[in-house]
Amino acid sequence: MPSRTDSRLRIAVLADSDTRWKWGALTARRLAEQAPGTDSAATAPLAPELDGFLLRGRATPTPRQLAEVGVAADALREVTMAQFLDAVALPGPSGSPVPPYDVIVLALVGGAAQAALHGLAARLRGRARRPVIVTGYVGVVYEKLADGLLLRHGADIVLANSRHDAGRFRAVYEGVGADASAVTEAALPFLGGAAYTAQPGRDTVVFAAQPSVPESRADRRYLLERLVGHARLHPEREVVLKLRSKPGEHTTHIEEHPFQKLVKGLGPPPNFSLAYGNMGEILDRADLLVTVSSTAALESLHRSVPTAVLTDLGVREVLGNHHFLGSGCLASWDRLDAGHRPVPDPEWLAAQGVAPGDAYHRAFDQVRARMGELLARESLPPITPYYTAATAPGYLPGILARHHLAPDGSPLPGAAPATERTGLRRVIRDAVRDAARGAYRHGVQRVAPVIRRMGEL
Repeated sequence: MPSRTDSRLRIAVLADSDTRWKWGALTARRLAEQAPGTDSAATAPLAPELDGFLLRGRATPTPRQLAEVGVAADALREVTMAQFLDAVALPGPSGSPVPPYDVIVLALVGGAAQAALHGLAARLRGRARRPVIVTGYVGVVYEKLADGLLLRHGADIVLANSRHDAGRFRAVYEGVGADASAVTEAALPFLGGAAYTAQPGRDTVVFAAQPSVPESRADRRYLLERLVGHARLHPEREVVLKLRSKPGEHTTHIEEHPFQKLVKGLGPPPNFSLAYGNMGEILDRADLLVTVSSTAALESLHRSVPTAVLTDLGVREVLGNHHFLGSGCLASWDRLDAGHRPVPDPEWLAAQGVAPGDAYHRAFDQVRARMGELLARESLPPITPYYTAATAPGYLPGILARHHLAPDGSPLPGAAPATERTGLRRVIRDAVRDAARGAYRHGVQRVAPVIRRMGEL
């Protein structure tokens, strides 16, 4: 890439939910940091120029969700996949001016990441100068490991959040004969905050809810009954239900049975409360974090907050709590009611990239070195995902079509207007889209459960 005279690292982040925006934007900022222990001009950090793109869909974050994440961008707009490709495509023929972005971070679900990679590959074909493409996972990888990884193959850097994940990721790629050199060990970019210290007179238990774990209404109600029961058993203790989204909002996963609706009929005691907001701020006052398998457990463990991963519903892959085998954190509500506080295993913490201390501050050194080496090249090879018309002819076209891309990665006719609508037409379009989203959420949270119950009669 040509040298930059403005010392600005231009990064575009494409995200499809609030949690992925948080991961993508904070990853972008970590990429632009100076490596600890370096002070020469040659290694000075590049101030990031961060442009955010929110992929239009069912989980597009609301203004409230974006404000709760608290990560600002120099520019932020909602786009279709085709509009994003238009915005980041290299200008002109090969050898023409520098591309609009040095780095593109794809903070997307696997299918969307694959569509973006094929779309970028089609737009950048034959052009030597292009952005460095980075992708990864927003948290614990406990399901669809092979599927999700192969859908992300083709990026220049595939971030692994720990040493444990890096080994698993390389094994998947090597197992299908794909290039595994893009896998780069890092850490979750949002770990941090003050280390836990017990405060006299404070005793707060926080339950970190998840939108789709567990899935059934009965299991979710069971967890709430135990949480409310814990509050009644310990009236001196503050018990907080930390929620990801408000009714009608969607996040990374669909929430068919919102906890805040289920808890209404349980008559919780005065020391029980609901909380929204930034997880870091909630952890500032937590003395015990309880969850089934939320990534919040990793944030909590990094800060040395006592953390319990529930076994009440079993230790099962579908719940994701199997990820915490060997952590020392697995516990039941019965044990927590009796006063148990789990003690994590230090070796497990280190392998998962959440060990407290100086190690985390250097977690992105390897990624920054890899990115710097790629940016310094005069040219980068073509983007070549593992999935192609030859390797997955019965799978890939459907994934691309969902994002209005043809099998060759080019936009389908009508995928994106040449210019964004303005005035009355835009107001009408936005109103129709909001109504459609509302209807979809109503169908998920109201109609679908009724139909399912009728089918069981």
